[in-house]
Amino acid sequence: MKTQKMLATGLVAFGLFFSTATFAQSEEKTVEVGGAPMYPSKNIVENAVNSKDHTTLVAAVKAADLVDVLMSDGPFTVFAPTNSAFDKLPKGTVETLLKPENKEMLATILTYHVAAGKWSAKDIMAAIKKGKGKYAFKTVSGGTLTAWMKGKDLYITDENGNSAKVTIADVNQKNGVIHVIDSVVTPKA
Repeated sequence: MKTQKMLATGLVAFGLFFSTATFAQSEEKTVEVGGAPMYPSKNIVENAVNSKDHTTLVAAVKAADLVDVLMSDGPFTVFAPTNSAFDKLPKGTVETLLKPENKEMLATILTYHVAAGKWSAKDIMAAIKKGKGKYAFKTVSGGTLTAWMKGKDLYITDENGNSAKVTIADVNQKNGVIHVIDSVVTPKA
């Protein structure tokens, strides 16, 4: 009887915890990316794995052993290319980069899409205005990305002159922010 009472109390407590957690999560201001809500209470990896538009990026992060880094406290600003952005690369590029012998190169390319700190679109636009039309980010890989505006659209340009448009801005995460981009950017070779 005592065991049944303890079990019942435990189940009630679990139910209250689960419903409170679910309620709290449902109260969060989410942004939908790839058909899934992105929760500000989750980290970059916990959210990205649910986006059907970022399966290539998630596979690449896993292959480069960057999961733990992107689950850490950060904060990070991630310019996250979609699957269609990876599809724009020359045929066979993604498959080649995912090979174990190219892990270091893959990690460099992926960390080129990451800046230290949490940069909202508003912060980036203010830096662009202050920089008279451009703002250069130092990336985690040590390279530079240049942010600029075309009308109301935010773009980033890599060291090779290739540009990517931010298609979804300010996807807030527990450990930073994601800006979805329509192209892969690459560091100078």
